[in-house]
Amino acid sequence: MATLQCEIVSAEESLFSGAITSLSVRGTIGELGITPGHAPLLTGINPGAVTLQMEDGSEEVYFASGGYLEVQPGFVTLLADTALRAEDLDEAQAEEARLLAEKAMEDRNAETEFSSAAAMMAEALAKQRTLEELRRRRR
Repeated sequence: MATLQCEIVSAEESLFSGAITSLSVRGTIGELGITPGHAPLLTGINPGAVTLQMEDGSEEVYFASGGYLEVQPGFVTLLADTALRAEDLDEAQAEEARLLAEKAMEDRNAETEFSSAAAMMAEALAKQRTLEELRRRRR
C-alpha cells in the first residue's frame, strides 16, 4: 500500500511523525483529502479536526487551531499554531471557552474586540466538532 511521510508540528512540540495512507483536514480553500501522489500544495488550515489514516487501517484524530499545510511528493507537513491529540481535548473546557466567547461577543462595551471574540468562538466550536468527530469514529 502506498504511503507518504507525515509531520504534525505545533509551536510547542512535534505531535506526529510517521507513514500514513491519507490525511483529511479543513483548509482555507475547503475540505482536503491528501493521499500519496497528491499534487504539491501550500494552503492555510482552519481550526478543526485533522484525521490520519494509518497503514494498518486505524485512524488518529488531532485538533489544529490553524496554521499551514504543505504537500510535497511523498511528504506532507502540517504546521499548526496550536495542535493537540483529540483525546487530550477537554470537553468541559471547550464548552467553557465557547460560553466565554459568546459572552464577549454579546458585550458591546467589552475591551475585547468583536473579531477576537469571533476567533475565540471559532476555535471553541472547532474543538467541540473535533470531539464529536472522535466520538463518531470510535463507534
